[in-house]
Amino acid sequence: MLNSATMPPSAPVAVIDILNGLLEGEQSSVFRFMNEGSPYLSRAAAELRKPLREAVETNAAHINEMGLLIQDLGGVPSPRAIRFEEQYLAFLNAKFLLPKLLEDKRLTVQRYENALKALGKADANVSAMLRAHLEEHLQQLQMLERLTIRS
Repeated sequence: MLNSATMPPSAPVAVIDILNGLLEGEQSSVFRFMNEGSPYLSRAAAELRKPLREAVETNAAHINEMGLLIQDLGGVPSPRAIRFEEQYLAFLNAKFLLPKLLEDKRLTVQRYENALKALGKADANVSAMLRAHLEEHLQQLQMLERLTIRS
C-alpha cells in the first residue's frame, strides 16, 4: 500500500484506468461465487476445499487492495458491471466449475501481464503491488491446473 510520503499527488488517469480494469476483472471473477457458505466449498472434496478457499481469500484481498490503491492515487474505484448470465453458476458443482475457474485465472493472469506492460515504469509502487498479485495468481493457476488434471 502507498503511504502519503511515497504517493504521488495525483496519478495519471491512464494508471487509474488500468487499475480500475484490473479491479473490475477481480470483481467479476468466478471466484466470488466461492464464499465460505458456498455449496462449492462445502460439497467439494477435501483436496479442493483448501486451495479454493485460499483463491477466494486472495480474490477478496486483491479487490480490497486495488480499491484502496486507486483511492490513494486520487481515483475512484469503479463498481463491477452486473452480468446476469452468471446466475447459472450457483447451481454447478465444484468439479464442473474447475475448468471455469482455470479459464478465469488464466484471464486474470493475462490482464495483470498486460497491465504491467502498459504501465511500464510509470510507478514503481503500483508495479510492485501488481507483480505481487500476479505472482499469487500464477501460483493459483498452477494449483488449479493440477486439480483439473486430477479430477
